[in-house]
Amino acid sequence: MTETTCDTRRAGRTRTIEWADPLEPANAARNRSGLDFLKAMVDGEVAPPPVMTTIGARLEAVSEGTAVFTMTPAEFHYNPIGSVHGGMYCTLLDSAAACAVHSMLPAGVAYTSLDLSVRFIGAISVDTGPVRATGTVKHLGRRTALAEAVLTSGTGKLLATATSNCLIIHP
Repeated sequence: MTETTCDTRRAGRTRTIEWADPLEPANAARNRSGLDFLKAMVDGEVAPPPVMTTIGARLEAVSEGTAVFTMTPAEFHYNPIGSVHGGMYCTLLDSAAACAVHSMLPAGVAYTSLDLSVRFIGAISVDTGPVRATGTVKHLGRRTALAEAVLTSGTGKLLATATSNCLIIHP
């Protein structure tokens, strides 16, 4: 049997994460349009979901059919080869695309991602500085929606693109 331990004293790096009850935002969403709910999150009236707190990202802006997430890369985002893990790209792109769809839904209508196709274009490291994922709805039907998202650096360099299909769930 192999045992793995992490000596944070030797590594010199620690991180403590706190988050709000994840059901509070979910319950707050039920009685608001998607746009009103997401605006309340941007304004700090509704707590962000734990995943955003965990990765250090935030919903920065939202309007009908568009959502923008930002994150500043840190060492805890790194993969074993010394750059930001592709899962961070995917999380930001999926969040931006899906929340763009959410911004167009009336109260009581939900959604979920059906798929996400990502193209990685540029590497991200702590030297990249803040990154921005912008999602835009391309089609909103009764049952499905199509959204695209781009991930860019602060200088506007394209880092990744994504296309997402979402299932629209009516009560």
